[in-house]
Amino acid sequence: MQDTTIDWLLGTPRPLILYAVPFFLLLIGVEILVGIASRRRFYRFNDSVNDLSCGIIDQVTRIFFQGALFAGYLYLYRHWRLTEMTEWSAAAKWGAAIALVLGVDLGFYWFHRIAHEYSAPWATHVVHHQSEEYNLAVALRQSAFESCFAWIFYLPLALIGFPPLWYATISAINLLYQFWVHTEAIDRLGPLEWVMNTPSHHRVHHARNPKYLDKNYAGMFIIWDRMFGTFQVEEEQPVYGLTRPLESWNPIWANLHYWVHLWRQAREAPYWTDKIKIWFMPLGWTPRGVAPYPPAPEVTRESVKKYNARVGLGMTLYVLFQFSCVLVGAVVVMGLEKSKPVTWLATPAALVFWSLANLGAIFERRPWAGRSELARIGVTGAVLGSFGVASGMTWLAIAAGAWTIVSLAWLWPQRATLAPREAPNAASAVTETSDRQLASTS
Repeated sequence: MQDTTIDWLLGTPRPLILYAVPFFLLLIGVEILVGIASRRRFYRFNDSVNDLSCGIIDQVTRIFFQGALFAGYLYLYRHWRLTEMTEWSAAAKWGAAIALVLGVDLGFYWFHRIAHEYSAPWATHVVHHQSEEYNLAVALRQSAFESCFAWIFYLPLALIGFPPLWYATISAINLLYQFWVHTEAIDRLGPLEWVMNTPSHHRVHHARNPKYLDKNYAGMFIIWDRMFGTFQVEEEQPVYGLTRPLESWNPIWANLHYWVHLWRQAREAPYWTDKIKIWFMPLGWTPRGVAPYPPAPEVTRESVKKYNARVGLGMTLYVLFQFSCVLVGAVVVMGLEKSKPVTWLATPAALVFWSLANLGAIFERRPWAGRSELARIGVTGAVLGSFGVASGMTWLAIAAGAWTIVSLAWLWPQRATLAPREAPNAASAVTETSDRQLASTS
């Protein structure tokens, strides 16, 4: 059959997320200007770097397993689909596309809800809720492991017969929609609030106030929350973050901390059955012989002191410079996904992860941050320089050498400022936190 408009729109999807990145950055800039004009502070630099670092780790990690996860959808579609939508008329395809928009959002609702109600799924989702701010950068704060769990909820769409490229495109649109609801710069939106997910609705979802916990799971349409009894209107000002904050700027720890928490609980449980059950039980469940956790406390913006470990201006500018370089490097790594084997990409991906962990450690003034950063500069410069020489890209070898010299010259005089100052213990904060408390969102 001849291609129709709907086939072109959904059958040959563009990399929508990649194309949207410049608009994300532009809108973040607009939000910062709105905050300045209204004398409201929406952003903190250290928090935003941590948000974006988590997003980079998520996108780079996807290189190594995204294809395997999508294979399940492809298999069900090829062998078990109930309908053949590609043979439908143009009008029928438009109707199917609308149904797919609703189906993807319903799948997201149930994935999102389960991820807040059960231990292991929550461990894959908690990263998105760690920030104590609420801004557009938080929308980019995603977990590296969430897609390993979320894909299951969309498999019914493959069985129905929605083509994989249709599903991929609508999923990208669903994700893009959710970007703009992460802001305090937009107030209530009148009648739109009855049907669509809005900033007001999503602020509730990201709040740690006890009355707001486990509410408003919607992606695009708030109708699911209204239908299934999880809707809550925004009333008092939300307080964002986990009820027991992560207290770390390390994006690697941000992705692992709740898994460590579950492991510690399993180790403390005296019964083997409970050691296994802890990974699958609802949040708040306590193993026998382990003291129960207190309920989430009432909070106000005045009573909460945000975690704000930071360094001086010189090191802050150094982090900005290094983060910009890492961002460029991560984009290059992702751009090579189709042309290079994953084994080849493992080394640059590891350098990206090491770099982002170091930048978080610099903000925290960890005792090992300076030594690790000096080692990272040396290793990264050597790897890039060697690759440039071996591949005949002289410009890359020269750029790697210049970057190494500039980085060392900048870091060395500043190294004394990395002396520990009230070094937070993120691990102990997690140990004291209940599953239900950790499920409080930001």
